[in-house]
Amino acid sequence: MTAAPDDAPRVLVLRALGLGDLLTGVPALRGVRRAFPRHRIVLALPAALTEAALATGAVDEILPAEALERAVPRLDHWPGPPPDVAIDLHGNGTESRDALAALAPRRLLAHAHEDPVTGRPPVWRWDEHERERWCRFLGAYGIHADRDDLRLPPPQAASAAPGAVVVHPGAQSAARRWPAPRFAEVARRLRALGHRVVVTGGPTEDALVLDVAGRAQLPGRDVLRGGLPFGELSALVARAALVISGDTGLAHLAVAHGGPSVTLFGPVPPRLWGPPPGPRHRALWKAGPPGDPHGSTPDPQLLLIAADEVTEAARTLLRPGPARRPAPAMRPRNGDEARVPPARP
Repeated sequence: MTAAPDDAPRVLVLRALGLGDLLTGVPALRGVRRAFPRHRIVLALPAALTEAALATGAVDEILPAEALERAVPRLDHWPGPPPDVAIDLHGNGTESRDALAALAPRRLLAHAHEDPVTGRPPVWRWDEHERERWCRFLGAYGIHADRDDLRLPPPQAASAAPGAVVVHPGAQSAARRWPAPRFAEVARRLRALGHRVVVTGGPTEDALVLDVAGRAQLPGRDVLRGGLPFGELSALVARAALVISGDTGLAHLAVAHGGPSVTLFGPVPPRLWGPPPGPRHRALWKAGPPGDPHGSTPDPQLLLIAADEVTEAARTLLRPGPARRPAPAMRPRNGDEARVPPARP
């Protein structure tokens, strides 16, 4: 997709959420890009997601917008004249609509706003998958978006662990975090089957990463701390043998690259946020009442998933690894960390 010139009229899209939200919104963003080929598409979202947003090929520029504590960000730092079109892909309430309306766009598309061209806005459906929701929303305005148009191009960066199983134990909220000892147990079992396993996490999840790595007795080279930059993270996921994670951004990144994944769901069922149907993805979920995806404790339904189930799901997606015994623990030499020390139970 070719970028529009700097002086072209602009379409402002608001989706100031996380990585998973961005990636589920890719089909809608590409629909907007095709519908406005002579406009510059500006996406309002956190600045940390700039590289990921530009990788979609659907966005010309970023308007940094942080939705702190799930609040709608202010957009009063919008530069230049009002946007030609403003599109609310952030939510269905008046807060996100008002943030866009304050910029006086020529046309505003939002669930909470009647459009003079089409009349009543689309109806919000709580039982709809996130990808389908925004494609249907745009369709109400005559903008076609394909819910299956979600793949990212192959990343240019090299992978830190090509062919490895990537274990990602973190999530933005505790409600979606499966216990660290269970992630470690799965990692140990897959290593015993001959697979290389690496563990990764976000910028604030070093303690969790070290806990899982220590329990699984991973070598230091397979412990990826500090939160990888998006390009490196994308390359790691794109060239992984498998990604194992909770319902978080990395699971959506695996889907975007078409790689095998096992995703653990708890408060939100996979029919609302899960991967598309197909043999390369396993969504594990214990049916039950919906929970709070932003809760401060692990969701009860998530805790019903056992390490045996995750290991078996992983084995169905992995080729057999070379037979080997795990290397014995080594003492660090010359200050180098040869092996992460086991965590206390």
